[in-house]
Amino acid sequence: MRHPKKIIGIMISTLTTTGYCLASEAPTMVPADKFDLTNWKITLPLDADKNGKIDEIKVKAIQTYSHPDFFYLDANGDMVFAASNKAKTTSNSSNTRSELRQMSRGMNTSFGTKSRQNNFALEANKQGLIFGGKMNATLKVNHVSMNAGYPEKPPAYSVVVGQIHALKDKKKVAENRGFGFGNEPLKIYYKKWPNHKYGSVFWNYERNLAKADPDRADVVYPVWGNTWLDKTEPVDTGIALGEEFSYEVNVHGNIMHLTFSAPNKDTVKYSISLADNIDPYGKVDPKGNPNGYAEDLLYFKAGAYNQCSNKDAEGMWYAACPGTGDWETDKADGNYVSATFSELILSESTQP
Repeated sequence: MRHPKKIIGIMISTLTTTGYCLASEAPTMVPADKFDLTNWKITLPLDADKNGKIDEIKVKAIQTYSHPDFFYLDANGDMVFAASNKAKTTSNSSNTRSELRQMSRGMNTSFGTKSRQNNFALEANKQGLIFGGKMNATLKVNHVSMNAGYPEKPPAYSVVVGQIHALKDKKKVAENRGFGFGNEPLKIYYKKWPNHKYGSVFWNYERNLAKADPDRADVVYPVWGNTWLDKTEPVDTGIALGEEFSYEVNVHGNIMHLTFSAPNKDTVKYSISLADNIDPYGKVDPKGNPNGYAEDLLYFKAGAYNQCSNKDAEGMWYAACPGTGDWETDKADGNYVSATFSELILSESTQP
């Protein structure tokens, strides 16, 4: 299921955090030695080059890259992602992440990141060049933040381990076409309250509306355990930290097919059109965009997207989760997220 690659020792003297090794050391295994990362780049909770921007490791560079804290292979050869509550974030975000972003173009940089050659579309989108796609993952969540300033806010104690993201498009927004907002038709969550043994897996669909629209909100669907507002202990209906589970996201035509499976758990499936406002249960959502994400370009993401925002502000997303910005301190205090993937595969969509 993984992508085997020949390991070539690069005899170069540089920082080991780049994924290379010192001339006196043996070759260092990096995630791309075990996983096919030829169509991924990664965003990390770092500004190692001190340019004031979050670090992105692009497709070519990720083939020889690892970081000992935030992106590496563990002793089993599985791929680990981690991010503390307080660290460098992307612009206009207060959520840290160690997260891959699908790059359909691979290493062909003649196509822009936002181009049709680098993002997929629904069948309804006549401007698309790549239609649909599939992402399969098997993973375990190792840790979610144990602390939050506002524990009652939904994202506290949670991490997103898989996404479909829509592309921001200022032209479409300016034309008032109902698209281009950069919303998320899928976020796969794991959440565990600090005093619980078991956590919950659920997924969210964000209504594709403008940021200022009061109806722009995440609609939540359960998988195992509870959803993000239920403080009840899910007991053995949930998923414990370190317990492996799998998801498949298959976008075929206009339909997103989701399959969740885990040992000793019932397999859970959903299907929802991303080109209208009908929910997975066949009911019309009157507050949703009637055309869903029909004219947006889309891409997959996977890793550890920390939902425990360090920001202290009004609004449901800002849980004021503590952190110092020093990784070792925050790790010792339990103010971080971590997930380990034993499988991550991109492929073409299939008819269910």
